[in-house]
Amino acid sequence: MPQVRSELLVNAPVERVYSLAKEIERLPEFIPNVDKVTIRSRDGSTTVSEWAGKVPEFNRRIAWVEEDEWDDTARRCTFRLLSGDWDRYDGVWSFAPEGDGTRIVLTITYEYNVPLIGPLIRKLLHKLVARSADETLAGLRAMAEEGARDGP
Repeated sequence: MPQVRSELLVNAPVERVYSLAKEIERLPEFIPNVDKVTIRSRDGSTTVSEWAGKVPEFNRRIAWVEEDEWDDTARRCTFRLLSGDWDRYDGVWSFAPEGDGTRIVLTITYEYNVPLIGPLIRKLLHKLVARSADETLAGLRAMAEEGARDGP
């Protein structure tokens, strides 16, 4: 299965970064190809959400439902596909203190079968998933660092 990994240091406390990450409905603010994230349910540490976006390079819309398990003690989120256009979509976000900041690591394992997909399309899809992961972390960093400058 293809996998991407994105890692970023954020100049904000881990508690703030982790708390902001749990607000997944805000992700479309900084991931250009994600149009909407709708929370279906939040029950304790589990969040179920609907995602809608686009893959302009394939001239396709994409939608899925995922389940996120948030571990507040470990500051980690494990997510997995429940239904939708992906054939597989799961991964882990981890948040660790590093100095006065936070090291975020996002790993995504995916499979998306498009009819007649060839090696060039697989490479493009990998690049798109990696870009989305990078945009997620960069957007989260911008939100967390802006808030850190403004104070609590």
